[in-house]
Amino acid sequence: MSAQEIPGAARPDLQALPQIKERISFLYLEHAVINRQDSAITVTDARGTVHVPAAALGVILLGPGTKVTHRAMELIGDAGASVIWVGEHGVRYYAHGRPLTHSSRLLIAQAALVSNSRSRLEVARKMYEMRFNGEDVSKMTMQQLRGREGARVRSVYRRESKKTGVPWHGREYDPNDFSASDPVNMALSAAHACLYGVAHSVIVALGCSPGLGFVHTGHERSFVYDIADLYKAEITIPIAFAVAAQEPENIGSVTRRALRDAISDSHIMERAAKDIRILLLGDTPDSAQEWETDVLNLWDEKLGLVRNAVSYGKELDDLEFDASLEEGYGLLLEND
Repeated sequence: MSAQEIPGAARPDLQALPQIKERISFLYLEHAVINRQDSAITVTDARGTVHVPAAALGVILLGPGTKVTHRAMELIGDAGASVIWVGEHGVRYYAHGRPLTHSSRLLIAQAALVSNSRSRLEVARKMYEMRFNGEDVSKMTMQQLRGREGARVRSVYRRESKKTGVPWHGREYDPNDFSASDPVNMALSAAHACLYGVAHSVIVALGCSPGLGFVHTGHERSFVYDIADLYKAEITIPIAFAVAAQEPENIGSVTRRALRDAISDSHIMERAAKDIRILLLGDTPDSAQEWETDVLNLWDEKLGLVRNAVSYGKELDDLEFDASLEEGYGLLLEND
């Protein structure tokens, strides 16, 4: 059967896809079979089958016992949704869909800013400024910023511990053994993992590089950790303490559901998309150019950008043609 004969909806245009800020943050699935029907993925488990519009999802977390077909992955990739294969309690990022933009404007800005120490420091300061409630950090070094951030996070932990009555003895966890931690640390691990997945889906949807971080560095998800850190004190830390206070039987599942609701209520995906643009391009208002598609130019060291799909060098061809005519005419005169 040829590609044209395969049943299913036509591949969507990028402009027809929902923007990342309009999508559901994440969908967690386990012990299920994921297939495709037209423009929806089907999820089948012991309870039956449900249809989910792939283009409405930011990231899909595939937990233990899941099977996914090639056709489903094709649809998910075309829709620009991210896919994360999830361990029983932890998250490892293995794949993502194509960006929701064909423009490399944000990626170029990100690479330029991170490659210069001065501009990289300015972006890092902006990131910390977003967390420090209007404090002036314009003169702070990275060492001073790290110290200020550490004090702030410890204060948040103490505040939530006092508020919920959940004891706090510090962030201690084993990435290879989820249950080895106390309840609040288990909830923090589950919440942070989902937030990383959401941040990653926004980053790749915008066409940025997950590996080019400004505060974090050296890891393939450095920028993911940068962006996720903007929202931990507001979202994941309070949720983790609140869930731990409930003492649920399945702390990972309860944490994920609470986080999904909080991400939706707080418009985290929309805010993340806007914050990334502010960090990389400056404080620009939302516009149609936010989701530029089919943007392709040629680079010029003097002009900057020049049009693509233009046959350049015609003037050289004309000069060479004129020169050949002149040479030929001279030969004719000699022979004459």
